Amino acid sequence: MNKSIVLLTVLALWGFPVLAATTLYENNFENATVDQVPADFLVLDGDFAVKQGDGNKYLELPGAPLDTFGVLFGPTTNAGVQVSARIYGTGKGRRYPRFGIGLNGPSGYKLRVSPQINAIEIYKGDESITNVPFAWKSGTWTMLKLQVRAAGGQDWKIEGKAWGQSDPEPADWMIAVDEKDAPHPGRASLWGAPYSGTPIRFDDLALTTE
Repeated sequence: MNKSIVLLTVLALWGFPVLAATTLYENNFENATVDQVPADFLVLDGDFAVKQGDGNKYLELPGAPLDTFGVLFGPTTNAGVQVSARIYGTGKGRRYPRFGIGLNGPSGYKLRVSPQINAIEIYKGDESITNVPFAWKSGTWTMLKLQVRAAGGQDWKIEGKAWGQSDPEPADWMIAVDEKDAPHPGRASLWGAPYSGTPIRFDDLALTTE
């Protein structure tokens, strides 16, 4: 039996409260209309549209023009939440896409995969504030997860992780930033920059409490 399940069962039997994460939003696009954007999404810029391939539906950003584009989804939140998604991109020669997920609106925090520097980065608005090494694989789905939470007192922590779809999820957060300013309320987001000239695909979006 899974060790986490055993631990939760023991805690419950001993009378300790067991708090489960609450799903605030999820979307795998299977019920979405092809060639459209779901009605609850707000496109900031870019020709996003639901597409279908290999028996699966996903949100796609075309390979042109070469700029950075984003879309907002889910309810407005502040902290104590996680956003996750899986994202597909391909490199072409020495050109690579950049893509990521975000919380707290367009000027909030973003976890971005940056293959050109072999790293994942945490952004605040348009500014990269930290990065760690990450070996991205072209032509595969990459799993991303970003969390914003209170860290005690007036401190806040921004944490992220990324891994290949065929790999196990890392047990620990791979990248983190400590902040003093409370995060602003805002919606979750997806970001893509198709600098390789090939489409970027987004799927299995989820927004949950801690």
